[in-house]
Amino acid sequence: MCDYSLHAVATRPAEVGETIVTTNFRGTSTRGFASEADMSVAVCLLPGTELAFADNVRYDNRWIWTRTINSRVGKFGKTDPHIPDRHHDAIEFPDGKYVLVTQLVEGQRATVLQLPVTQPLGEHKPQIIADRQPTVTRLPIG
Repeated sequence: MCDYSLHAVATRPAEVGETIVTTNFRGTSTRGFASEADMSVAVCLLPGTELAFADNVRYDNRWIWTRTINSRVGKFGKTDPHIPDRHHDAIEFPDGKYVLVTQLVEGQRATVLQLPVTQPLGEHKPQIIADRQPTVTRLPIG
């Protein structure tokens, strides 16, 4: 999914193993992820997508100073989805902290490690817990 502010930008879903880069999209005030091959197309991530950054993650609040998270791995998610017209795309880090994607410093590279497991509606398959018959204990009558 891509944040609401990227609806005017061409988008495509992320692929496992690809390198994506944080960028500011032309015509918006929003940062997001793009492919190294085409920086004009936003790469959208599903909640639960796992990323490995090339370096410790840097972010800002659109101020002069940047901050660094001492982590190179994170999981994409959403924050405050019930509040409209607000940035929701965020990266969760192992220490439990979240950083909005729009606050990530431009030019950071990340590799898509794993996409979340999704299953289309109507295709639920029962889970087989054991492949043997249950044991039935019969009590004597009388």
